[in-house]
Parts: sequence; structure tokens; C-alpha cells
Amino acid sequence: MAYDETLAGRLRDALRGAGAVSEKKMFGGIAFMLNGNMCCGVINDLLMARVGPGAYSGALERPHARPMDFTKRPMKGYVYVEPGGLRSDEELREWVCRCVEFVRTLPEK
Repeated sequence: MAYDETLAGRLRDALRGAGAVSEKKMFGGIAFMLNGNMCCGVINDLLMARVGPGAYSGALERPHARPMDFTKRPMKGYVYVEPGGLRSDEELREWVCRCVEFVRTLPEK
């Protein structure tokens, strides 16, 4: 399964300056780790956003967001964002900020 390299590049740019970011191939896509914790990623042409359980319901109310359900069961705290919700760099940065904000609450790995 391939992933959208352009979106991955945009994520790299949006994560610049966020801290200790690394990349890891997983789920047939690419995940961006912050301090050893999964933060966000790309699967096919979708943004995989880890917003955390507390922000999950609110994230799902946003346009183009849906439950991350690649295992056929939604993963609470994670959403997919479809390309229509990522047209501008500002939209992408808003999602990345949500992810970084949550992941910074987790202990480093």
C-alpha cells in the first residue's frame, strides 16, 4: 500500500521545530513520532491524526474527519482526515497542532 508522498512532505514541514520527530513505516504508510510516541501520519491519501481521547469527539465534528478504523474498529483518539480537509497548509497545521498538543502530554519513550 502506497502513501501520498506530497502529504508526507507537508507533514515534515509542519512538524519542523516540534521537537524530537522521527519517521516510521507502519500500517502500509508512514507515521511521524514525537518523543517516541505516534503523533500523526499518512495512510494512502489520508492524514492519520492522534488527537487523544479528550479531543476525539470534537475532532470528528470537523469537516472531512472520520474515525480511524483500518482494523474495522474505530481507534479512540485517532481520526482520519480526508484530502478535502487538508487543502491549505493552514488546515494541515491546525491538525498537526492538535496532534502535537496531545502527544506532548504523554511520557517520552
